[in-house]
Amino acid sequence: MLSNHFQNGIETARLVWSRIPNSEESQLLDDAVGILKKNDGGGVESLDYEVIENFAYREEQAQRGKLYVSYLLVVKWFFALLIGICTGLAAVFINIAVENFAGWKFSVTFNIIQKSYIAGFVVYVLINLALVFSSVYIITQFAPAAAGSGIPEIKGYLNGVDIHGILLFRTLIGKIFGSIGSVGGGLALGKEGPLVHTGACIASLLGQGGSTKYHLNSRWFQVFKSDRDRRDLVTCGCAAGVAAAFRAPVGGVLFALEEVTSWWRSQLMWRVFFTSAVVAVVVRAAMGWCKSGKCGHFGSGGFIIWDISDGQEDYSFAELFPMAIIGVIGGLLGSLFNQLTLYITTWRRNHLHKKGNRVKIIEACLVSILTSAISFGLPLLRKCSPCPDSDPASGIECPRPPGMYGNYVNFFCSKDKEYNDLATIFFNTQDDAIRNLFSAKTINEYSSQSLLTFLVMFYALAVVTFGTAVPAGQFVPGIMIGSTYGRLVGMFVVKYYRKLNIEEGTYALLGAASFLGGSMRMTVSLCVIMVEISNNLKFLPLIMLVLLISKAVGDAFNEGIYEEQAQLRGIPLLESRPKYEMRNMTAKEACGSGRVVSFPRVVKVSDVVSILRSNKHNGFPVIDHTRSGEPLVIGLVLRSHLLVILQSKVDFQHSPLPSDPRGGGRSIRHDSGEFAKPVSSKGICIDDIHLSSDDLEMYIDLAPFLNPSPYIVPEDMSLTKVYNLFRQLGLRHLFVVPRPSRVLGLITRKDLLIEDKENVNTLELQSTSQNSASE
Repeated sequence: MLSNHFQNGIETARLVWSRIPNSEESQLLDDAVGILKKNDGGGVESLDYEVIENFAYREEQAQRGKLYVSYLLVVKWFFALLIGICTGLAAVFINIAVENFAGWKFSVTFNIIQKSYIAGFVVYVLINLALVFSSVYIITQFAPAAAGSGIPEIKGYLNGVDIHGILLFRTLIGKIFGSIGSVGGGLALGKEGPLVHTGACIASLLGQGGSTKYHLNSRWFQVFKSDRDRRDLVTCGCAAGVAAAFRAPVGGVLFALEEVTSWWRSQLMWRVFFTSAVVAVVVRAAMGWCKSGKCGHFGSGGFIIWDISDGQEDYSFAELFPMAIIGVIGGLLGSLFNQLTLYITTWRRNHLHKKGNRVKIIEACLVSILTSAISFGLPLLRKCSPCPDSDPASGIECPRPPGMYGNYVNFFCSKDKEYNDLATIFFNTQDDAIRNLFSAKTINEYSSQSLLTFLVMFYALAVVTFGTAVPAGQFVPGIMIGSTYGRLVGMFVVKYYRKLNIEEGTYALLGAASFLGGSMRMTVSLCVIMVEISNNLKFLPLIMLVLLISKAVGDAFNEGIYEEQAQLRGIPLLESRPKYEMRNMTAKEACGSGRVVSFPRVVKVSDVVSILRSNKHNGFPVIDHTRSGEPLVIGLVLRSHLLVILQSKVDFQHSPLPSDPRGGGRSIRHDSGEFAKPVSSKGICIDDIHLSSDDLEMYIDLAPFLNPSPYIVPEDMSLTKVYNLFRQLGLRHLFVVPRPSRVLGLITRKDLLIEDKENVNTLELQSTSQNSASE
């Protein structure tokens, strides 16, 4: 019986997935997105970033003064501070946990392999398996939305699409503890992408006052209730996540600007910058506190910063050619990585994951066993190399035990003064392995055979691991892959250029940047992040070179990994540029020839219920009539507002006449917070509302609740202009109307330059205080 119920759930999920539109189809229409229902209440719904200037909004704005505007500004900065502190503490907790689990794992394994390598292998596999099992179990049973990196979903949210469940409290918990298990378990993935999602969840939860489901909420924090203000908070959370992951506050700001946001303004820039600065201070303070040994195995490897300031200090013109080759390789391997992960993820979705959570758990466990076997077994096949002559000034010790910060790991070596170069990068934490690859003054530490073996195997593991039901970031695996082939090119340059000042670690850094650029297609933010984590500004021109080349090469084959994954998940992103064929299309052609569903100003309750049940539209034009009987569009009413009105019943009236013939100037018997839909939840459903037969015979005057000034375009406007207007303003609905018959006036730049101080304050009030009405 349970299996039949579960099979029905799978078929329902499959049907829902088939209804999710492609990102290239019907992007301008919210109705094409709709509300897609699943058994767990999941789905996709557009967000209301437009200010709904209905009577409730105007009435509340009129009651507010200058003091309240100042109060809102102070609260926004206070929330930015809280987001920075909480995200920094979450990152510290994740890193301390991951480093301690990894440290204990390597310490126990290393102690056991002194007696038996077979017993050490078994223990190593079991520890990794237990950690990965804990991660996938949390995801499948508690927080399904926490799987993956979360960046495509957050990018969709900031683009105007809410995927139900991505910003809930349980998603935050699943992301934190799932990341600890998956990264600590040694899988070929990172915790940086999940940290971005973690920061976004923290920001969203703070903005709505916590979680009501788990009774962790406070009315003191329930200040910002509109999608517009929550968008700003989530943007701060994204930047905070990157700043915490890489200790790169400026890179975090630029990442939010370049990669995830679709709408930006200078006031938001200041708050995002402040949030990232707070994160940097929190992380720095935590690392200083942990230096005293209070954090167990946690050390400098816990946060990504690979100081190579003592590396190569200059470069010659002849080195630009191999550096350009690194950019080409990064573009090719990055685009290939995107394509392979797309194929495998599609296959998983169509054939594997639809079989249920048990299959997801088994898959993740098998990937864990495979990864452990490769990382432990391959170094056993590698012959050890003698340690180089030690230089006391370099501070490099040879050999070092596995799991310890440093190069030259002794693994399955018959002599004390030998090290295993493959174990140095394979049988180690990813942070320490990257630090070893980036290290200077370590020429000839790795053989080309070991680097090539690691490149092929880790690349394959990263492709296979991507898409499993665990929190997974792609920054660190990309850096691992890129630094490996970068160091290979560096070995070639050292051998054939025969210059004393060339460092292989420099080419490893450039390789890492090239692969990330070829896969993620970021340029400015990634360039700054790489400079911040390497602590060497001299490499800035070189990093810019390889990023430009790798992005150009990758763009010739496919889109970035986040865009492809968003398409695969059915997230209808509006990209920065419209499609070329839109130039030859008009707004009328895009909206189709179907009948527009509308409401009269005074509508019968039964008619409202019937229309809401018969379609999934989220916005409806409201039609009134002039004295001469001609129809007149007076505004737009949202589905969410209608559901609140139906549920409360306080605005029902017996008369079919307008309650205020002058246009809806009566007082509204609703608190502004009632119209706000909780973040990442389905909100009120028409099936949840119960009305009696007497209720169905009553009427509602929609005038006080509608938006009297929606955005309007003429029917013959090119779809390219419509696209740009829709995306840049963050709209959900756009009216298409016939050509107007007359012009009332023209507004120019000088008409918008209002010098009156009182009017300026009024405009500031409208731009910063959108939280009173649900949009």
